[in-house]
Amino acid sequence: MAEPIPIVLVPALLASARLYREQVPDLWRIGPVTIADHTRDDSMPALARSILATAPPRFALVGLSMGGYISFEILRQAPERVLRLALLDTSAQADQPQQREQRRQQIELARAGHLREVVDAIAPHLLHPDHHADARLLGLLRTMAEEVGAEAFVRQQTAIMHRPDSRPGLGQIHCPTLVLVGEGDTRTPVELAREMAGGIPGARLAIIPDAGHASTLEAPEAVTRELLALLR
Repeated sequence: MAEPIPIVLVPALLASARLYREQVPDLWRIGPVTIADHTRDDSMPALARSILATAPPRFALVGLSMGGYISFEILRQAPERVLRLALLDTSAQADQPQQREQRRQQIELARAGHLREVVDAIAPHLLHPDHHADARLLGLLRTMAEEVGAEAFVRQQTAIMHRPDSRPGLGQIHCPTLVLVGEGDTRTPVELAREMAGGIPGARLAIIPDAGHASTLEAPEAVTRELLALLR
């Protein structure tokens, strides 16, 4: 029987542990699963340090969107601790000026008590076009946002706005790596996944049909299969 591999899952912006709820039961067959807390700090270095402080000595690392940005920082700080890496619907690039401005506007809305409006504006960009009217998925996105809350959202956006460009370090990632993206992801589209997979030695690219940015929720079985293939 294979040695268990501890697994650390890092959620996305405004996402809670529910983001991975369909994957966790199967991942537990590989090893103990931890959902990282990515809500308490407002910089990528601080977020990575806090996650590393409570993570197992060595572990497989899975990050979706913001979770991927944090994963790159974890790799900068402690590459020797990461046994496997899965980068889901994310990007190695830093924010462009227009993206930072949009985040500033969303921060102001959240501070003014309008987080629900922010979520409803973001939601269409998180889902495949076929899922834009899916009441279950929309309700889940709203529930997770409520669980994260406005104050943590501001901290998360601040960290994301100031994250560095991770592309120069892609060639230094030497653990087995999966780069996964929903084929309908407009937030971090397929070309950004191809860029990461092309820069990481030996990385495998998986493009998931009928999924957008929230691939773990939209195509849970397909994403779980890809994660299990990496971890086994």
